Amino acid sequence: QVLVVESGGGLVQAGGSLRLSCAASGRTFSGYAMAWFRQAPGKEREFVGTISWSGGYADYADSVKGRFTISRDIAKITVYLQMNSLKPEDTAVYYCAAGIFARTPGEYAYWGQGTQVTVSS
Repeated sequence: QVLVVESGGGLVQAGGSLRLSCAASGRTFSGYAMAWFRQAPGKEREFVGTISWSGGYADYADSVKGRFTISRDIAKITVYLQMNSLKPEDTAVYYCAAGIFARTPGEYAYWGQGTQVTVSS
């Protein structure tokens, strides 16, 4: 069992920054890639970015490239999503997931409960 818990969501004005954290634990946690997805009201869950277990490889959706950065702190067994230059269209519930390095939700077996990010203009 892998427990995934994300935090750090909140309300921020357009152009601002926010950092989300995702802590994962469990006997099967080691070796998993970690990813961030988001879901806005009335829309499908979409890929944001993913990072390999080692932190050496990362992949991002075109909509967030240059603005969002995923990083890992192995010592703390935590992954972060640093969001800069936020736009109102970034408003969504953000989910952290553990699985294989991919862009599709189906490849991730473990999910957090989600954290709300709201960007105002």
